[in-house]
Amino acid sequence: MRINADFDRRAAVHPERTPWSPSPSAGVERRMLDRIGDEVARATTIVRFAPGSAFAAHTHGGGEEFLVLEGVFQDETGDFPAGTYVRNPPTSRHTPASAPGCTIFVKLWQMAPDDRTELRVPPEQQRFEAAPDRPGVEVAPLYRDARETVRLERWAPGARVGADMPGGAEILVLDGSFREGGETFGPHGWLRLPRGARLDAVAGPEGARVWVKGGHLAVEPAAPAA
Repeated sequence: MRINADFDRRAAVHPERTPWSPSPSAGVERRMLDRIGDEVARATTIVRFAPGSAFAAHTHGGGEEFLVLEGVFQDETGDFPAGTYVRNPPTSRHTPASAPGCTIFVKLWQMAPDDRTELRVPPEQQRFEAAPDRPGVEVAPLYRDARETVRLERWAPGARVGADMPGGAEILVLDGSFREGGETFGPHGWLRLPRGARLDAVAGPEGARVWVKGGHLAVEPAAPAA
């Protein structure tokens, strides 16, 4: 399966135009944003768990990172309420579930094979500060290494947000909206910019709170090894 698999091109997904698809587990649905592979895949997905649903226990051979968008995600390590950012490194194993139901934004098989960094950043640890030389933008760092940066940003109403993206970038809207490339991105709208692109966005009248990942597309993504 290949969805938005040409990483040299801009890609955009709007939730109102993208239906939910069933997963192999009852009560778990997916909105696929990009994907290379079948059930074992390099994938970026929004996943919705119905109350009481779960996935079978599994190992993440290529690692997993996710942001809880709504509800409470659960596994053997604890409960993760909305706003929590999690990184589970390659070879980690768990049994995802949600008694109350939840929605998460998740990226699979996109970490370095030797990465063993386990990270949990709950909302109360996320500190926003004004971004130098970026008027109207506040930033809360989530993660950084030699390959990538991950952060939350708050854009003031009407702010013009521009930045060069030499290693590409992804942006997911959490609240509010912005316009870019003639399109309006509302909550759970997703934008991917290729290597060497420039972001030229304008926040909506209510502003925007977004998740941003950059630098990770400097190397051409590939499907998981067989």
